[in-house]
Amino acid sequence: MKKLSLILLSSSFICASGMVSADSEVEQLKQQLESLKRDYEKRITALEKGLYQAQQKSQQNEEKLITAEEQAEEAELANDNDTETITNNVFNPQISLILDGRYANYKNDPDAYHITGYSLGGEAGLFSKGLSLGESELTLSSNIDQLFYGKITLSFADEDGNTELGIEEAFAQTSALYDGLTIKMGRFFSDIGYLNNQHAHAWDFADAPLIYRALFGDQYGDDGLQISYTAPTDLFINVGTEFFSGHQFPASGNHSGVGSWTTFVKLGGDFNVQNSWQIGLSHWQANNVDDRESNNRTNTGTTLFSGDSKINALDLIYKWSPNASKNHLKLQFEYFDRKEDGDVALDSFSSNNLSTYKGHQKGWYTQGIYQFNSQWRTGIRYDHLSSHSSGSNSLVLYDAGLEGDGYKPERYSAMIEWIPSEFSRIRLQYNNDQSYRDTDQQLFLQYTFSLGAHGAHSY
Repeated sequence: MKKLSLILLSSSFICASGMVSADSEVEQLKQQLESLKRDYEKRITALEKGLYQAQQKSQQNEEKLITAEEQAEEAELANDNDTETITNNVFNPQISLILDGRYANYKNDPDAYHITGYSLGGEAGLFSKGLSLGESELTLSSNIDQLFYGKITLSFADEDGNTELGIEEAFAQTSALYDGLTIKMGRFFSDIGYLNNQHAHAWDFADAPLIYRALFGDQYGDDGLQISYTAPTDLFINVGTEFFSGHQFPASGNHSGVGSWTTFVKLGGDFNVQNSWQIGLSHWQANNVDDRESNNRTNTGTTLFSGDSKINALDLIYKWSPNASKNHLKLQFEYFDRKEDGDVALDSFSSNNLSTYKGHQKGWYTQGIYQFNSQWRTGIRYDHLSSHSSGSNSLVLYDAGLEGDGYKPERYSAMIEWIPSEFSRIRLQYNNDQSYRDTDQQLFLQYTFSLGAHGAHSY
């Protein structure tokens, strides 16, 4: 009986424990379900929030796009309305600045310089002794419109310790006329000869050839009109004529019409890929030169010439260029012949200071420039002049420097230059100058730097 009771008690305990265990599992399942429901609701809420934010951003972007398109349309409309005004007010010229300076040393007094048989005018003469500013230039150029191109060059030079500013060139030039036809108007360098129309910083030596110094005062330019034509042929053919006011040396005086004029023709071509050539013929004439001022041989007074003057010129150029960036040879020759007929006066028109004058002056130079690597060039030059004069008063002609006494001026020059780039150059040059009987030894150290736009030099 006791065993039966124990068995019943044990069974009751087991049943009770089973019921408790089942209830606990059910409770746990309920809790897990509630947890899942809460987690699911959080995720749903997060997704709904994200969807709402995405919709808001999309709407804002669409509104911005519409606003941008409206602004673009308004700007385009404004541009269409203002195109003519904006185009007419654009001013964007190319600007170029050439810096030039030098050191000069002479055996003779540079103030006593003269060329036997010639009266010098214009800017002829020697550079200041010692350190000085050379001829620096400021150039502005631009296409004016579809038909014209414009350019102005201001020069800064040291004259007797003072810096002088001048207008070297200021001209307009056509760019879209009949094929090959060009008209230039304003102030410009003449196309007489080969070297004359090149700016000084493009020369191969620090100074001008003697014949340029003697005839043109280094370089000839004036106010006028040029008409030129380049033929559309394989052979380079360029012909032209120029009409000038005649105010500038070697002309002079006030003229209501044309004071001086030139005509020229240039021919050129290639022998082959490495060798090219050019030949030029030109003529300059002034029929009414009036009181042209120049310095007499003692450089203490002024000589005045009135009459007619004519110059004929020949130039020859040969270039060999197997490798333009490293090796280059240029041979250059120019010859000038001037005849003048008129009257010469010294400082006044008194009878003792007047003379009739017939003069025949001629001269030439030749030079060779060799570039032996990409940064170094060297060159030599030889100048030779002669003159003959006649008139009613030989003493006046002698004092004016026009009586050559049979002496023939000449000069030997040599230079070497370092060119790190097309924008910089350092040049050392030596001259054995026999422009007059007392030979002068001249030494120049020159620097030339180019800032800004730098167009290609002519052939």
